[in-house]
Amino acid sequence: MSRFTLPVQYLRLVVEQIAVMGGDVEDCLRQAGLHSAQLADSAFMADLTHLRALLEAALQATGEPAFGLLLGERLRVGSHGILGYAALQSESLRQAIGLVEQYLALRTSLVTLQQLAEPAAGCLHLQVRSVYALGRSEHSLLEAVLLAISNLFVALSPGGVRLRQVSFPFAEPAYAALASELFGCPVRYAQPWAAVTLDAALLDQPLQLADPQAFREAEQLCQRELLRLDTARQAQGSLTTRVQRLLLERQQALPGLQATARLLHMTPRTLHRHLQAEGSSFQQLLDQLRHRLALEHLRAGRLSIQAIACSLGYRDVANFRRAFKRWQGVPPSACQAPAGYQNDARPC
Repeated sequence: MSRFTLPVQYLRLVVEQIAVMGGDVEDCLRQAGLHSAQLADSAFMADLTHLRALLEAALQATGEPAFGLLLGERLRVGSHGILGYAALQSESLRQAIGLVEQYLALRTSLVTLQQLAEPAAGCLHLQVRSVYALGRSEHSLLEAVLLAISNLFVALSPGGVRLRQVSFPFAEPAYAALASELFGCPVRYAQPWAAVTLDAALLDQPLQLADPQAFREAEQLCQRELLRLDTARQAQGSLTTRVQRLLLERQQALPGLQATARLLHMTPRTLHRHLQAEGSSFQQLLDQLRHRLALEHLRAGRLSIQAIACSLGYRDVANFRRAFKRWQGVPPSACQAPAGYQNDARPC
């Protein structure tokens, strides 16, 4: 598990929402092990226990199960620092999405974002995955993050970008009508993943606010900041943690041992030796991620087994089938959901 990071600005927004709804802010901070001076310190970085406790306290103090949606309404593009500014300069939605996917770690390690194209349906799914277990507040987190993505699309286009649909992996709540109103599109529940879906035809349409020079300069700032952040994380976490995070962030094109070692500024032999000392191996970490991603794709029922194998870096689908049977005990076909599968009972 990677080291959790979350800028204090996001905690301030949670506290502001509690106050607007008449909740006892000081009591919520106390329950979360926080105090006002920490929130006033722009350098303060919350840890996972702070966020989990604060969200749970907020749900209890406000009595509002839709707290995540209301929080998401506050997450406008200006909330996201240099990453939000850079996204606003994008020439197209595709460029903006790629930027956010690549540099999301600048803002938080709380979730990951992955693009999943579905050419036959003419759409793109932006899948959001929680990296950490947040218990009963996880629903609120996913609602807030997906609404923040929707808000970004609205900011990018003066006319707004209409989403095709929004998906959540939990049962339909009593406030589902509010979610549909805020997202401005159909919202589906009990789905295999959390995602926003938009028409592929929108991806390359030019954006009126585009500024290529400003985009390049802002992206360079993002690159430098990410390098600084990675350097700080490398000094703090175990090598196993660093490799897990690196693979997770590059899951669209999983690097091999040599590429991973190069990204970590060491030789493959050194990487192997240090992982072995921690009771792990690169192949074990790679297989763990491939196994999890394969199950998610199969349960979603959107990609063929061959496409899944290709997305996980297998040149030969037979090798993927053998690996999956070794991981799961059954062939991938036994876990593949039919297209449009929505039942809560999973094939595997």
